[in-house]
Amino acid sequence: MSEHDVAASDAPAPGTVASAPGSQPRRRRSLLHGPAGRNLGLVIALVAICLVGIITAGDRFATLDNLLTILRLASVLGVLSIGMTFVITGGGIDLSVGSVLGLASVWASTIATQTMAEDSHWIVMVLVALGVGVGAGLINGVLVAYGKVVSFIATLAMMVAARGLAEVIANRRTQVVRVRDFLDFFRADPLGVPVLVWIFAVVSVAGWVLLNRTTFGRRTVAVGGNAEAARLAGIKVQRHTMYLFALSGLAAGIAGVMMLGRTTAGSSTNGMLYELDAIAAVVVGGTLLAGGRGSIVGTVLGVLIFTTLTNVFTQNNLSISAQSVFKGAIIVGAVLLQQRLADRSRAGT
Repeated sequence: MSEHDVAASDAPAPGTVASAPGSQPRRRRSLLHGPAGRNLGLVIALVAICLVGIITAGDRFATLDNLLTILRLASVLGVLSIGMTFVITGGGIDLSVGSVLGLASVWASTIATQTMAEDSHWIVMVLVALGVGVGAGLINGVLVAYGKVVSFIATLAMMVAARGLAEVIANRRTQVVRVRDFLDFFRADPLGVPVLVWIFAVVSVAGWVLLNRTTFGRRTVAVGGNAEAARLAGIKVQRHTMYLFALSGLAAGIAGVMMLGRTTAGSSTNGMLYELDAIAAVVVGGTLLAGGRGSIVGTVLGVLIFTTLTNVFTQNNLSISAQSVFKGAIIVGAVLLQQRLADRSRAGT
């Protein structure tokens, strides 16, 4: 079953008993213009990119190892993007997730933290990274919700501060992870699938359930659609906004742990510009930049599209500049499509 965005416009009118004689084609058209249609379009785009990869790169692209490489690279960005989906759906934006990822990876790989992990359990490193992420997210949330600072400015300040703090802690050096149990866990591949991909899958499912099957998700959509109306409906908008940024920080902390597991090193450069890739994946996935509509399935597909596209470019030895141009064109196209669909929906009401 395809995902349904949690939006008031998607709910059936109360008291509807039977369809009108000519309503079946109209219902099909509305489905194609709804979340199912958007996700279908993303799947078609992903398949088209894969076909281009097979045609241009041949056996180098169409292998199981390359598929696992794509999924492994998509996993860290994907977890960041899940958290970003909630913030953007709630009407905000978080520019600090990449820097918070870097700070979490540095803090969790300091000598003191690794010594504690060796003396007790490697989970200490995970808890430190998650604590850093949630702490940074809460600071963002308090500034935005209670300090009335625009989310763009508040998270921009956090982006700069977190990156600077990471450089200070690491003294601009790379901190190698030496906790053997930690490394062994992230090198495992249950059922032939890397642990990083499993984590991405679990976070995606949890994010989908939270957004689409809980009151937290419905409140997120309500706050992003109209914060004043949500307040009048009894939702504590400020507290909920703070929770959204804390959730984004938690996702950044998880991504920081995953980055440590993938690179086996903590560095202040980890997660550089990841916030832009996460925003791009969320927007391409169909989440409205203005808030009020979000899609976890769309975000996952958006992440896979960008990661697969990067892999195709790499397989064909195309420059990073060319990748940036294509990504920029995709983002602009997605935003223009969002505006067109929004205008069409308004015209139909």
